Amino acid sequence: MLEAFQSQTKTLFDPKSTYLLACSGGMDSMCLASLMVKSGIPFEVVHINFQLRGNESDGDQEYVQNWAESHGITFHLNLAETGSYAKSKGISIQMAAREIRYRIFEEIRSERKLQGILLAHHEDDQLETIFLNLLRGTGIEGIYGMAERKGWLIRPLLTFSRAEIQTYMMENKLTWREDSSNEKDEYKRNNLRINGLPAIFGLEPDARKNLLTSFSRLKDTGRAFGGLFENWKTEQIREDHPYQFLPYPAIQNQPGAATLIYFWLRTYGFNSDQAQSIAEGLEQPKPGTIFKSPGYLIHFDRNELVLAPEPESFESLFLGETSNELQLPEGKYKLIRQVYPIQLDKNPLHAQLDASILEFPLEIRTWQEGDKFVPLGMNSTKKISDFLIDIKMPLAKKQCVKVLVSGGEIAWVIGLRIADWAKLTPATQRILYFKKD
Repeated sequence: MLEAFQSQTKTLFDPKSTYLLACSGGMDSMCLASLMVKSGIPFEVVHINFQLRGNESDGDQEYVQNWAESHGITFHLNLAETGSYAKSKGISIQMAAREIRYRIFEEIRSERKLQGILLAHHEDDQLETIFLNLLRGTGIEGIYGMAERKGWLIRPLLTFSRAEIQTYMMENKLTWREDSSNEKDEYKRNNLRINGLPAIFGLEPDARKNLLTSFSRLKDTGRAFGGLFENWKTEQIREDHPYQFLPYPAIQNQPGAATLIYFWLRTYGFNSDQAQSIAEGLEQPKPGTIFKSPGYLIHFDRNELVLAPEPESFESLFLGETSNELQLPEGKYKLIRQVYPIQLDKNPLHAQLDASILEFPLEIRTWQEGDKFVPLGMNSTKKISDFLIDIKMPLAKKQCVKVLVSGGEIAWVIGLRIADWAKLTPATQRILYFKKD
């Protein structure tokens, strides 16, 4: 096993760097510790006493500490108040231990400037993780299981079985600590290990080998899909920061539409059930239908799906005659005073208003139903809602539109159109120029 370990982990380790090995004192972590010592790879040891098994937990701590000291290896100990932490967070003991574990590991790694955190997960742990993910209703990525390397976490034993590890330990006459809680099948993972997987392995002589092969092929399929998805996303999804647009024809009747939608939206907090509902809604799109995640929304527009940040609440702002800037969530405007005549700025994001007919303070607020104004070049009033429909403004953007109000009259639908009454004329002498930074 030592030769196989050294051969398979060449790309995982830098022999000039030092690592942090998480050691419980059990067979797996003691096997990894032995392999690291024999391979001459520098490492330090961390042990967390979760204080859940009384004298047994203290015995584990003493065993690991004695081992580290006898091998001249730096030892880190943490005494965790796991029970009180779980109660304060309202989570299970298992989840509390997990959160504590990874937080402590990273704190020590960062403080000691170590190059990775070594975990002793092996092939059997991988199978258990995959089956647990399947039981929770995972997608294809759940079948990937644990990664050999992810960020600072390194799992050098993933290609070795529990049986191989035990054989190595017995042949080298190495000792370890047994965790009595591993034999209790009230925990889901233990139940799967003790009862579930042996029953599955008993169905076929090569069941274990075939399962590992199948999962490996599915993982490769997932990688292939990931590349194809990125190509599809680049070709079909249009971006206009912070908005994204997916035309209906690009996704309707597309095989695996729910999966494509999920892979697109998962980064923004949407789940697979929402993706399925969105895909079903594409059969007969109803403009105005909205789905929300924390911080984002996606809605059915006239001809496309629109992804947008959830609109921020906006309190009205007021500008005095001497104000020199306007800060909005969409960006900052400089307020520049000009004297007529000047060159007109026809950029719709900007506005040049006749300052002599404006009434201060000017109010900036989100538009409201019933708001009306006279668009530049027109003689009659138009509802803001109708104006936004005319310019085909997506619903997500509509909710963010703001107006500049002078004396109760809308002078500018900000970033879109000024009111005809506020435009520059030959009689204009003073100009208030809003220029976006």
